[in-house]
Amino acid sequence: MWFTAVDYIIFALLLILSSAIGLYYALSGGKQRTTQEFLLANRNMGFLPVTLSLLATFQSAVAILGVPSEIYRSGTEYWFLGCSYILGLLIPACVFVPVFYRLRLTSTYEYLELRFSKKVRICGTITFIFQMVIYMGVVLYAPALAFSAVTGFSLWGVVLTMGLVCTLYTTLGGLKAVIWTDVIQTLVMFAGQLAVIIVGTAKVGGIQDVWAIAVNNSMISGINFNPDPFVRHSIWSLGIGGIFLMLSLYGVNQAQVQRYLSSRTEKEAVMSCYAVFPCQQLVLGLGCLTGLVMFAYYQKNEIQNPEMIKVPDQMVLYFVMDILQDFPGLPGLFVACLFSGALSTISSAFNSLATVTMEDLIKPHFPNLTESRATLISKGLALKYGLLCLGMAYISSLMGPVLQAALSIFGIVGGPLLGIFCLGFFFPFTNSIGAITGLLAGLIMAFWIGIGSFVDRMSVPTAAPILNVTSAPEGGNLTVVTTLLTSAAAAQSISGLKKFYSLSYMWYSAHNSTTVVIVGIIVSLLTGPTKGRDVNPHTVYLVLPKLLFFLPEEYKERLRFGVPHIAEDKSDSPNPNVEDKASNGFLNGHAKGAEKDMEENDSGFSRPNGGHSYVVQETSL
Repeated sequence: MWFTAVDYIIFALLLILSSAIGLYYALSGGKQRTTQEFLLANRNMGFLPVTLSLLATFQSAVAILGVPSEIYRSGTEYWFLGCSYILGLLIPACVFVPVFYRLRLTSTYEYLELRFSKKVRICGTITFIFQMVIYMGVVLYAPALAFSAVTGFSLWGVVLTMGLVCTLYTTLGGLKAVIWTDVIQTLVMFAGQLAVIIVGTAKVGGIQDVWAIAVNNSMISGINFNPDPFVRHSIWSLGIGGIFLMLSLYGVNQAQVQRYLSSRTEKEAVMSCYAVFPCQQLVLGLGCLTGLVMFAYYQKNEIQNPEMIKVPDQMVLYFVMDILQDFPGLPGLFVACLFSGALSTISSAFNSLATVTMEDLIKPHFPNLTESRATLISKGLALKYGLLCLGMAYISSLMGPVLQAALSIFGIVGGPLLGIFCLGFFFPFTNSIGAITGLLAGLIMAFWIGIGSFVDRMSVPTAAPILNVTSAPEGGNLTVVTTLLTSAAAAQSISGLKKFYSLSYMWYSAHNSTTVVIVGIIVSLLTGPTKGRDVNPHTVYLVLPKLLFFLPEEYKERLRFGVPHIAEDKSDSPNPNVEDKASNGFLNGHAKGAEKDMEENDSGFSRPNGGHSYVVQETSL
């Protein structure tokens, strides 16, 4: 189970190619001299590279290891998560992406200031930074730990190599380098998974034998219609809970929104979101098929060294090294596939963290910062976050069982962030007090359930790790693996807080985002709802008049809550950096004056940082 020279060469080529891409974009074109180029690739990316980058961003090594492991132990029920991809990607493409793109944002959290206030923006930014800082170290350490245990590689040698290479090309090449390395890494991921499936299927005896063994051992799951939210997987938790999870990732997450905003036009940004759908289905299908092949293989062949498999995620690597050891180069290809997932996720984290830190925490306090100085600071931030990632990987190694709890924080925090954006988009009467209170309530509820569930399960004695640890990736594309420790006691009837803590992890995002929305609405109504005329119509999506289109115009107008109309303009030009003479009255609460200015000056509004204004494409939201 050791690498050959060919495996080392293939693995090294991935690292060299990734570094070369970063160096190329550092020395070519605009040479990353402006924040627009470094953070947004000059808003000049085509939809195909953006699509593959969107796919790669949250298709990390943990997901590559976790999905087959889940199928191997629990059957194909997890595949039904694919049902959530339809609305989970359709809603961002139709609602979130057009609004964000037309606002000409750099940081997603600029929206929160436009819609609510600067305090809400800062709260959202700090929550996101907390989420990603904890997560990026874990996503580097977890696959390195599994890889080291199975192959004998030096754990910290792998961590340092991957972390430094990723930091290098992200700092040098900016978002362009991140996107194009994502493209290469996505192709490598597909190649590695296909190699394992093809060789594994051949060793089992063909795809018919794989399917027959799976059917005979009840691995092909039917549809579970049980509506109980405490059941780990059902069509409802996967199909509906998964929608909220996808929205938190592809609708409002900075790493993904930043890619939409780098597109040349709004049409290409929307197309990239649509194009992710078949790619996600393919990724989920490959993961499930790998799990079935692995199960079939070990029904026919005995596991030679079970003591090497200390946690379930190592099962996949053990299987790969087992079946590919007679094919020089293929183990190296799968390892390249594995760490392509890690590189794509970590580089996205570096770049998005540098973006929100610069745009939300530095620029507002230093409005006269020169472009060259801002770019230099952005590169420094990417470098510092890269080094911080290595530190977080070390801390992850000391956390022991808490490592799994840290992984679930990503999903825990994503729900409340989705909730605060939903408040802004769909409920125009909500105010900043309601938004902040709702976010805090959502975070408290999220950590209460998440940490309480983890502590409660850890108090139950467990048996052998391979049988009682379930790594459940929250989404086919998601790099998160929530570890759920189960035992015989889990089958017993539970009540009270223990029952509350046993909520299926697939409902976390839905539960937490709904908490934010409900609390935000109630607090807004109690503290004085925002008047419709004071709301910037570019920052809301009035969904009720659209859903209830059959109502008379009088009633549909009431459902606008007084939000002014916007003259329809179907132009697809992004109109970057166009000076706009419109008043910034919406931001200052002078809606009537702003409406008049918009009619006279082809509409627009001032950006929250007090700098440039941009002409905004208009539509009848």
